[in-house]
Amino acid sequence: MAERTSAGLLTVTLEPTPAVAMTLPAEVRAKLAELELELSEGDITQKGYEKKRSKLLAPYIPQIQGVDPSLQIDSRIQASSQAVLSASKHNKSRAANTRDERFRSDLHTEAVQAALAKYKERKMPMPSKRRSVLVQSSVEACTPPDTSSASEDEGSLRRKGRLANSTANQSHSHPAVEHWFNRVIQGSSTSSSASSTSSHPGGRSVATSTNANSAALNANTKATALADLMAHTHLDNHIAPPDVTGLSERSSLHAEPSHVASVRGVSRGYNHHTSIMETADGVPVNSRVSSKIQQLLNTLKRPKRPPLREFFVDDFEELMDVQQPNPNQPKPEGQSMCPLEGDPLGVVTNWPPSLTAALQRWGTTQPKSPCLTALDNAGKPVYTLTYGKLWTRCQKLAYTLLNKLSTRNEPLLMPGDRVALVFPNNDPVMFMVAFYGCLLAELVPVPIEVPLTRKDAGSQQIGFLLGSCGVTLALTTDACQKGLPKAQTGEVATFKGWPRLLWFVTDGKHVVKPPKDWHPPIREASNDIAYIEYKTSKEGSTMGVTVSHSAMLAHAHALTQACSYTEAETITNVLDFKREAGLWHGVLTSVMNRMHVISIPYSLMKVNPLSWIQKVHAYKARVAVVKSRDMHWSLLAQRDQRDISLSSVRMLIVADGANPWSISSCDAFLNVFQARGLRPEVICPCASSSEAMTVAIRRPPEMGAPSPGKVVLSMSGLSHSVIRVDSEEKLSVLTVQDVGQVMPGALVCVVRAEGTPYICQTDEVGEICVSSRCTGAAYYGLQGMTKNIFETTPVTSTGIPVSDRTFTRTSLLGFVGRDSLVFVTGKMDGLMVVSGRRHNADDVVATALAVEPMKFVYRGRIAVFSVSVLHDERIVVVAEQRPDASEEDSFQWMSRVLQAIDSIHQVGVYCLALVPANTLPKAPLGGIHISETKQRFLEGSLHPCNVLMCPHTCVTNLPKPRQKQPEVGPASMIVGNLVAGKRIAQACGRDVTQLEDNEQFLYIQDVLQWRAQATPDHPLFLVLNAKGTVASAASCLQLHKRAERVAAALMGRLNTGDHVALVYTPGIDLIATFYGCLYAGCVPVTVRPPHPQNLATTLPTVKMIVEVSKSVCILTTQAIMKLLKSKEAAAAVDVKSWPMVLDTDDLPRKKSPQIYKPPTPEMLAYLDFSVSTTGILAGVKMSHAATGALCRSIKLQCELYPSRQIAICLDPYCGLGFALWCLCSVYSGHQSILVPPLELESNVSVWLAAVSQYKVRVTFCSYSVMEMCTKGLGSQTEALRLRNVNLSCVRTCMVVAEERPRIALTQSFSKIFKDLGLSPRAVSTTFGCRVNVAICLQGTAGPDPTTVYVDMRALRHDRVRLVERGAPHSLPLMESGKILPGVKVIIANTETKGPLGDSHLGEIWVSSPHNATGYYTVYGEEALHADHFNTKLSFGDTRTVWARTGYLGFLRRTELTDASGERHDALYVVGSVDETLELRGMRYHPIDIETSVFRSHKSIAECAVFTWTNLLVVVVELEGSEQEALDLVALVTNVVLEEHYLIVGVVVVVDPGVIPINSRGEKQRMHLRDGFLADQLDPIYVAYNM
Repeated sequence: MAERTSAGLLTVTLEPTPAVAMTLPAEVRAKLAELELELSEGDITQKGYEKKRSKLLAPYIPQIQGVDPSLQIDSRIQASSQAVLSASKHNKSRAANTRDERFRSDLHTEAVQAALAKYKERKMPMPSKRRSVLVQSSVEACTPPDTSSASEDEGSLRRKGRLANSTANQSHSHPAVEHWFNRVIQGSSTSSSASSTSSHPGGRSVATSTNANSAALNANTKATALADLMAHTHLDNHIAPPDVTGLSERSSLHAEPSHVASVRGVSRGYNHHTSIMETADGVPVNSRVSSKIQQLLNTLKRPKRPPLREFFVDDFEELMDVQQPNPNQPKPEGQSMCPLEGDPLGVVTNWPPSLTAALQRWGTTQPKSPCLTALDNAGKPVYTLTYGKLWTRCQKLAYTLLNKLSTRNEPLLMPGDRVALVFPNNDPVMFMVAFYGCLLAELVPVPIEVPLTRKDAGSQQIGFLLGSCGVTLALTTDACQKGLPKAQTGEVATFKGWPRLLWFVTDGKHVVKPPKDWHPPIREASNDIAYIEYKTSKEGSTMGVTVSHSAMLAHAHALTQACSYTEAETITNVLDFKREAGLWHGVLTSVMNRMHVISIPYSLMKVNPLSWIQKVHAYKARVAVVKSRDMHWSLLAQRDQRDISLSSVRMLIVADGANPWSISSCDAFLNVFQARGLRPEVICPCASSSEAMTVAIRRPPEMGAPSPGKVVLSMSGLSHSVIRVDSEEKLSVLTVQDVGQVMPGALVCVVRAEGTPYICQTDEVGEICVSSRCTGAAYYGLQGMTKNIFETTPVTSTGIPVSDRTFTRTSLLGFVGRDSLVFVTGKMDGLMVVSGRRHNADDVVATALAVEPMKFVYRGRIAVFSVSVLHDERIVVVAEQRPDASEEDSFQWMSRVLQAIDSIHQVGVYCLALVPANTLPKAPLGGIHISETKQRFLEGSLHPCNVLMCPHTCVTNLPKPRQKQPEVGPASMIVGNLVAGKRIAQACGRDVTQLEDNEQFLYIQDVLQWRAQATPDHPLFLVLNAKGTVASAASCLQLHKRAERVAAALMGRLNTGDHVALVYTPGIDLIATFYGCLYAGCVPVTVRPPHPQNLATTLPTVKMIVEVSKSVCILTTQAIMKLLKSKEAAAAVDVKSWPMVLDTDDLPRKKSPQIYKPPTPEMLAYLDFSVSTTGILAGVKMSHAATGALCRSIKLQCELYPSRQIAICLDPYCGLGFALWCLCSVYSGHQSILVPPLELESNVSVWLAAVSQYKVRVTFCSYSVMEMCTKGLGSQTEALRLRNVNLSCVRTCMVVAEERPRIALTQSFSKIFKDLGLSPRAVSTTFGCRVNVAICLQGTAGPDPTTVYVDMRALRHDRVRLVERGAPHSLPLMESGKILPGVKVIIANTETKGPLGDSHLGEIWVSSPHNATGYYTVYGEEALHADHFNTKLSFGDTRTVWARTGYLGFLRRTELTDASGERHDALYVVGSVDETLELRGMRYHPIDIETSVFRSHKSIAECAVFTWTNLLVVVVELEGSEQEALDLVALVTNVVLEEHYLIVGVVVVVDPGVIPINSRGEKQRMHLRDGFLADQLDPIYVAYNM
C-alpha cells in the first residue's frame, strides 16, 4: 500500500516529459519496466526502487543548474531536514565545547552523523498526546505545558493562520506548491508530522499543516494552483488510501449517505457530530488521524516475502518463519586458539601467610603508618586511619561479636556464620574496621548497599541473598542506623523480602576492649569462605560469589605483582570499596602492602568531579583507581583548575576498561591532561568480573609490557561473533582498546558463549574463561549455577578437554589479539541475540548517545535491554528526557536514534521510550538499574512520556501469511467431507405440527381479543420500578380496552397500512399502543425515546428511524412530546419536520368501530429497527405469519402456559427483547414481570430480587444487565441473603444476544450468585440476528449447554479443531442455546455458498417460518442485501430457501440426547462476518484480540479493535492515572504479537466510556472507527507503531 502511494508520488517528481520518454532507449525502458515489476512483487524496497530508478533516468532528465539529479529527487526531503537542522542550531544554548566526551569516540559520532545523512529522513508520524498527559505528576520532573506540541493541531483557527504563514514562506513558484502537494499526499516530510519547529514563529514547517482544515485550504490563495496541479497529475486515486483489508463490508459501509453515519451508535456519552466528513472512499477529509496513518503506511518498507514452502495444513505445522542463516555471513577462519598463560606468580620472601597476618604485622610493627584517609563532601580529610588503629579496633569488634552478643545464653554467632555489612559509601573507615573485624572473628562478611527506602530497586533480591546465606546480624554505623526507615516500635523496619535481622552498631561505644589474654586466631589462608560479594544477574536476581581466604590472598599477590605495588605507596580510590576493584585494590591489596588509600566518596564526586584529580595532586598519589565515568566527569569540569599536576601517577587503573565507551574517555582524558603531566603510558585499562576477579590488566611500561593496542572492528562481523578488522566501511565499526595481559599465575582461554564450551578460533569472539588460584569459588547455595560457571571444562572441536584444570566463566566477551593482549568487546549481561545475531547493549547505548543527545536526554541515564516477544529477543531503549526538551524535539531525536541504530548495527529497535527526568530506578552508585527498568517495562509501570514502537521493522519471524488455495468447488467439498467421514453441518429444532387451542388464530391481535373475552381478569403484565414495587399492571381486558382507545384515535386520522412510530419508555403504554396500531390496521415501529440528558447523541437516531421507516405519525407521552419539540431538541435536529405527534396520555374512552382484519397472514405486522454492531441501522419486516410462528416456537421451547410467570429485564425495542415484552405473553397467556434495565441504575438488585420474590423459573436478561449485577452485587451476596433473596427457583436464565456467548461473564455471574442458590446449570445464552430474531434459545427441557475448546490458530483458517481445556491457543466456546422448534440451520461457505462439513467454520444459514421477510430499508444497499433473506445452496439441497445470518459458526454433534431421544446438535456462534478482520490472509475475530489486550494490564477497562487500510488499530480505555497511558502501548503490542502473530499499527488510549456500546451491551466497533478517523475520540495518547 505504501509502495503504491509513494510510487504514485514519484511520478510527479520523476516522470520524464513525454518527449523525453519517447527518446528513452529501449533497454532503459525495459529496465524501468523490470524495476516496476520488482517493486510490485516486493522484491525490492521502495528506497532501492527510487535509487535505481533515479540512476537510470539521470542522464535523460534536464538538470536544474547542474544539480546532481539524485539530489533533485530528494529536494523536498532536503529542504525540510535543513529547516530542522537550522532550527536545532538556533536551539543550541550550550557552548559547543561542552560536548560530552565520555561515550564519544570521534569516530563513532561521525559514523552516526554519516549514517543519519545517508538516511533519506523517513517521515514518521508523531504520536498525538493530550495536553494533560504532559503535565507529569512526578514532582522532580514537571514538564512545562507550553513545550508540548501535541495539541497545537487542535484549533482550526490557529491552523488557518499557520497555513497561510507557512505557505507564504515558501517560494512563490509553481514547484513550491507541487512540493507542498506531494507532502500533503504523502503526509510525511521530516521525522514527525509536526516536528520541525524553528525558533521563529513563522518558520513552522509545512508539515504541520498537512492536516489543516478544508476550510483553511479554501482560504488559501494557493488553492487554485493546487487544484490545477491536481488536474494535471494522475494522483487522484491515491489520495484516499485504498482499502487493502480485503473486507467486502467496508465498501458497503461507506456507500451509505452521510446521515446514516450519524446514527451509528446510540452510545454512552459518545459525542458524535452529525456532520460526517467522509470522502467517497470513506476517509474523513479533515482528519489528522488519517494523514498520520498515511505517513505510517509510507514508512513501512515492504519486506521481501520469502517463498511459501507449504500451505496451511490441518495438522498445523504453523511454525514461526525461522530466519535462515545468511550463506554470506562471515564465519571464523582462524586456527583453534591455545590457552594463554600469564607470567608465573613470583615468590616473595616473607610474604604473610594470610591477609589477617599482614594486618597484624603492620598493626604492631608500623602502627603510625597511615592506612586510609576518608573525605567529607567538601573534599576535606575527615579522618586518617592508621594501621595501629585499624588493628586495635578490629580486635575490639571481633571480641565483641564473638563474646558479647548472645541469645538465651547461647552465643549469637559461631565462626563461619555470615554477617551483613551495611555501610554508607562515604564511610570507608567503619567499613574497613567491620570487614577485618569479621575476618579476625572468622565470620564471613557479606557487604551490601544501604537500603534507603522499603522499595529500593533490587533490594528485594538482596533480601533473598541474605536469607539464603542465613544472615541474622547486620553491622552498621550509628549515623546509618538512625537514617534507616523505622517500624512503629522504633526498630529498623523489615525490608520487603528480607529476613529478620538484628542490627548492631559498630561505633566505639558499642564495642568492648578484649581482655589481655584474648588474641584473635591468625591462621594460614585456607579454602574456607573469607567473604561473599553480591552480584546482580542480567535478569535482576542477586547471587553471592564466595571468595576463599586463599583466593583472597592469591589475588592480592597477583595484583601486587601485576601493578608492581610497593610498601607505603599512596593510592586514590574512586570506586565502591564494598565490591570488585574498589575492594580488591582499596581494602585488600592495600593492607597487604601497607599502602595509604585516599577514598573519594561518590557524593563528593557528584559535587566536585575534579576531587580525585586534586587529591592525586595533593597527596602525590602514585596510583589512581577510577571508572571511565570519573574521567569523563572531570573533563567537563577541568577548566576550573589550572595548577594541578598528574605527573606523580605511574598507574591510572581504569576499572571498566572492558566497556566499549572507555576508550573514548581514556583518549579524551589524555588529550586534556597530557599538558598537566599525565603520561600516555600510565593509563591502564583492566577487565574483571565478580566471579573471576581481575582477568587482565595493562602493565605500567617500566615492566617491559608490549605497547597498547587498538583495533577497529566491523560491527557486522562482531554480530556474528567474528573478528574482522574493518578498513573501508567506516559507518558500522567498533573501536576497542586492549585490557593488557593475563594476570600472573592465570590460564585464559576463549570459549563459545552458548552451549558446549568449545574453544574458539583465533578470529572468533567468545566468553573469556580463567583458571587460576584467585577466582571466586561458587555462588553461595546455588550448586547447579556454580557448576556451570565456576567448573567449566573447555573442549576442542573434537570434544577433548584443553586442560586438566577447571575454568571460571568471566561473563566477558572478547578475544586474544597480538602480543597476547586481551581485548573485551562486551559483557554477557549486555548481550542481546536478535535473529541469531549478537548485539551488545553498551554499543547500542554509545550509538544512541552519539545522536546529539545533550538537548534531549540525560547522558548516562539510558538503558538498553532486550525482551523476548514472539520467540525472539527485541531491543528496547529507555532514556530519561530533559524537562526542557519539547515533544517534537524529543520525537525527532527518537526517530534519528532509530535510524542510527538501524544503520550502524543493522538491527531494528522494537521500542524506544523516554521517561521524565529522575524516574528510572537507580543503581546504588548512580547509573541505571537495568533489570529493574526491564521489569517495570514488562509490567507496565515505567510511565514513559514518549514512546516509539517499531514492530513492523524488527519483527521478521511472523508465520507465513496464508495464501488461499484456488477455491475448491462445493461439490468436491461435499465429496471430500464424505470420504473423510465428516457429516455435513446441518441441524434442526423439533417439529411444530400439533395445533393448540389458540393456533386457530392467524393474527396476534385476534389472540388478545379472545383472551379479553375468555380470561378478562388474567394478569398479563407487571412492570416493576427501582424499588421493586409494581409501577403498572395490565390484565387481558385492560390491555384490550387500552388498545381499542388507541385504535379509535388512529382510525379517523390514518389510513390502513400507515407506519406509526411508538416512542415510549418501557411500560404498558408501549404494549397497548402496539396492539392499538394492529387493531387500526397500522404498522407499528417501536423506537427508544431520546435521553433527556443526552439529546445531541440520541435524538438524531430517533429522527432517523422515524424518517427511514416512513412513519406518518408518532405516538408518545406528553413528557416525551415536549422533549421532541423543545429548544434543546432544535439544536440537534430539525424539529419542524417531525410528522404528526399524538400523545396517548388522556385518550377518550372510545371504542373503535371495527377491528381491522388483514386479508392475508403474509401482510406486514410490524417493523423491527435496530443498529447492528457494525453501526448500520437496519429495519426488518415481520409478517403476521412470522409473528405467530415466532411466538409458537418460543412457547414450545420455554413451555409457557397461562399459569407460568417469567421475568424479563431487557429493552423492549427490537429483536427478541421486543418479542418477549410485547408478543409472547399475549400469545401464550403467561404473566410477564417486566423490569426495565434502566431501573437497575438506581437499584442493581431489583431484577434478582423480583426473580426471587415471584419464584420465577424462567428469566431473560442482557449482557449489560448481567455485567451490572456482577460488578454491582459481587460483594453484596451476604446482604442479599439476609434480605431472603433466593435464586434456587430459577431453572433457566437466558442472556439475549447477537454475538458469541461471553463465557467469562456468564461463569462469573454463576459463581457469584451460587451462594444465593443459583444453579450453575441455569445460565445460558440465546442467539438471534436481523434475519431471524430467535434462532437458539435454551428453553426449559433439553440437555445443558455444552462448552468446547477449539484451537484458535485453526479457527483463523476457518477450520474447527477441538482441543483439550488448557491446551495452548485454546479458546472456550459455549453453545448458544437449543435450536428453536421449526428452525433449520446449515453451515455454508461464505464465498461458494456450498454446504460445509462440521470441521469447518462457515456462515450460519437459517430456514424457519419466523424468518423476517426482508429488510425494510438499508440505505442504498437493497441489491446487496437481497440474498440475505432468500438464498439457496449452490450444491446439495438446492431447493430450500435460506436466510443468511451474517454470523460465522459451526455445528457439532454431541454425546447428549435431546427430548426426542436423538443425538443433540449444538450450534456455536463465533462472530459476525462483518466484524472479522482479514489480516495476513487469515480471519481474526475482534473479541479474541480484545480478550488478550484486556489481560495485558490492570488499568485497561475496556478495549476494541478494528482495521483501517491494512493496519490493526487497538483502542483501550484507561482506568487509572493518565501517566500510565504510554505503558499500555508496548504491552498491547507485545500481547497481540505473542498470542495472535499480528503487528498492531496504532494504539489509541482513551478515557473510560469512550468505546460506544449499544443497548444490548455490544461494542460498536465501526462507530468507534468512524469517531477515530473523524478525530472525535479526544484520545489521551495515540501511538503509531512503525
